[in-house]
Amino acid sequence: MQTPKIYDQTLNYLYEKLPMFSRLGKAALKPDLVNTIKLCEAVGNPQEHFKSIHIAGTNGKGSVSHMLAAILQEAGYRTGLYTSPHLIDFRERIRINGVPVTKEWVVEFVAKNKQTIEEIQPSFFEVTVAMAFKAFAEQKVDIAIIETGLGGRLDSTNIITPILSIITNISYDHQDLLGNTLPQIASEKAGIIKPHVPVLIGQEQEETGNVFLEKALHSQSTMYYAEALWDMVRIRQDSLHQYFKAVHRGKREMHDIATDMLGNYQQKNLRTVLAATDILVANQGMEIPIPAIKTALSKVKRITGLHGRWEIAQQHPFVVMDVGHNTAGISEVLQQWQLVSARQKHIVMGFVKDKDVMSVLSKFPKDARYYFCNAQLPRALPAEELKIMGEAHQLNGNAYESVKEAVDVAITAMAEDDALLITGSFFIVAEAMSLFPSTLEDDHQRI
Repeated sequence: MQTPKIYDQTLNYLYEKLPMFSRLGKAALKPDLVNTIKLCEAVGNPQEHFKSIHIAGTNGKGSVSHMLAAILQEAGYRTGLYTSPHLIDFRERIRINGVPVTKEWVVEFVAKNKQTIEEIQPSFFEVTVAMAFKAFAEQKVDIAIIETGLGGRLDSTNIITPILSIITNISYDHQDLLGNTLPQIASEKAGIIKPHVPVLIGQEQEETGNVFLEKALHSQSTMYYAEALWDMVRIRQDSLHQYFKAVHRGKREMHDIATDMLGNYQQKNLRTVLAATDILVANQGMEIPIPAIKTALSKVKRITGLHGRWEIAQQHPFVVMDVGHNTAGISEVLQQWQLVSARQKHIVMGFVKDKDVMSVLSKFPKDARYYFCNAQLPRALPAEELKIMGEAHQLNGNAYESVKEAVDVAITAMAEDDALLITGSFFIVAEAMSLFPSTLEDDHQRI
């Protein structure tokens, strides 16, 4: 069996045959959960055979998912992790104890269920959700961390009944699908709150608090705020880790925490994860000792294979990549970028068409050199259009037909004490990662 070739053919089938949000945007989404329910019924309702934690939110849900998975693995639990989108390889979406499912398994799943897929005509995301649930059931995971794709109420993952629901934060993104106000968006995210299942809110926000409270009361679900459980103070940061004093409000205990999750914005995510472990211990009787938490947080990327969150690609000259892709996410990234010292700063950027790009561009500094580009997918905003939009915000630079060309030109123009940020979307970072082999060394061993 020529697995690599058959695997590539299988992926081509999934990408080309099925409606895919990354390519088509809103047109790829289905307005209900019917297809996912049918698919999962056809493969034996695997979601009923493992415990799960469901994570939604505008930003931070990927980081929280990976941190929590790393902690549970380190505590001795066989842990499934479902996230999206992937950066380099499709199988990044479905991991068991940090290791992606095999190419053979993906090929076999699609071949075995192809007739069902043809009959139901699901979206790409609906198939990947059923695939993940089947993998976790077959591998007999103790618990699975399930990240929503978009929204919550109508997200394909929302057929599970988790032991804990987590909503990281709410900000503006996908307004055409989720609503034009924060309460409307929060209402969609709150759709993951299930009857009698505790819910943890990562960030208390005045505009959305009542939405979550009403949904929790209606569901008879206990609601927690991470800020009420933990205080976090960042002490320092180096090129590999950042260091915190974490204070447990209830126990009045203080712990030194080091994490390889770089970026100021991780402080909020870290607090959410620590609060989640408290709830799991108190409500589920899980054993998650502090030493396991500390060890896991110090090497999240190595344990789970996470990429693209303030990821330093090289030091001299300094190059960093981040998948921030909406106004709130980019704002957090740029706060961190301000702390970078450099003679001249360079920014490679690209976006997809359905983002509020003008609002995002208003956050960028005017004194950087810009390299506008687009990823190789239909949803990508053409680089020339982005350049014109950038000029309206006094962001000066040139347009390039590919991420590779933009990065190559930027690197050539940089002096040793310059710095480069690559950002704007998952797809820009994904294409850039292949240009920096060192960022993929761990995954070469996993995949």
